[in-house]
Amino acid sequence: MKRSGKIQLFTLTTLMLLCSCGKGDKASSSQVKEEKPKVKLASVKAENVEQIQEFTATVESDIKNNIAPSSPVRIEKIFVEVGDQVRKGQKLVQMDASSLNQVKAQLDNQKIEFARIDELYKVGGASKSEWDAKKMNLDMIQTSYHNLVRNTSLTSPISGVVTARNYDSGDMYSGGLPVLTVEQISPVKIMINISEDYFTKVKKGMTTKIKLDVYGDEEFTGRVSLVYPTVDNTTRTFPVEITVANGGQKVRPGMFARVTMSFGSMEHVVVPDRAIVKQTGSGDRYVYVYNDGKVSYNKVVLGRQMGAEYELISGVPNNSQVVIAGQTRLNNGAAVVVEK
Repeated sequence: MKRSGKIQLFTLTTLMLLCSCGKGDKASSSQVKEEKPKVKLASVKAENVEQIQEFTATVESDIKNNIAPSSPVRIEKIFVEVGDQVRKGQKLVQMDASSLNQVKAQLDNQKIEFARIDELYKVGGASKSEWDAKKMNLDMIQTSYHNLVRNTSLTSPISGVVTARNYDSGDMYSGGLPVLTVEQISPVKIMINISEDYFTKVKKGMTTKIKLDVYGDEEFTGRVSLVYPTVDNTTRTFPVEITVANGGQKVRPGMFARVTMSFGSMEHVVVPDRAIVKQTGSGDRYVYVYNDGKVSYNKVVLGRQMGAEYELISGVPNNSQVVIAGQTRLNNGAAVVVEK
């Protein structure tokens, strides 16, 4: 009897312990299920946002001329150096004049011959065919002479600055690189490629703001001088030329430029940057939108960053509440507790 009583007591104690543990587990499980993520919210609304786009490009000279003769010849004298300012029509290079002098002698002789045949033709001492032949020879030598003049005394076709000198006095010019390069840097131009979305909004004469890395935050003003009429079907962009007056010649070809253009204003929702969540492993951005105790995981398209806020092109309805703290524990459709 004593042994049977002990067995019954042991069994009863075991059952009580099991019941006790079961109740504790249920209570703990219930407590975990009821614990909701805590979040902080911000109310957002649509605002008029200036549509600003920034483009990067390299400054180019407005006009670039390569100075060189049309055929190989020895360089007699170069009168300028790199960096020199030159004016239109200024003599820059003197080439060897031997060929020019020879043709000049031939031209003088042909002028005498033509004058003689012309007098004879007037009094009937020469035929029309003889007159025509002498006139044709004279015209040909005159053309050759004028070409040699242009290619012996090289002048600048523009006012600008010498940006390259590839030979020295006494060298033989044999083609390839020009003797000199002259560039016009007042004004200069900047070529940018703009998305076809803005094709109807870009107009000739529009003003732009330009910053150059070398000058920090100093701003320069440019104007749209040319809008190309076609869109590249690969990049879906179209070229636009911007001209900078550059009166002080601070802007130089080759400088890296940042061009800012305004395309008017549009009404878009603006959210704090703390609301933006980047999806791991992709470039997608999301915002948790709160509604009736739960949050939805909304993919958004970002516009401008304005200080501590972002313009949203799409993804969040106007007058929404968005999560700005506590996103790490959230998932789509999660029930949350809002902290004040």
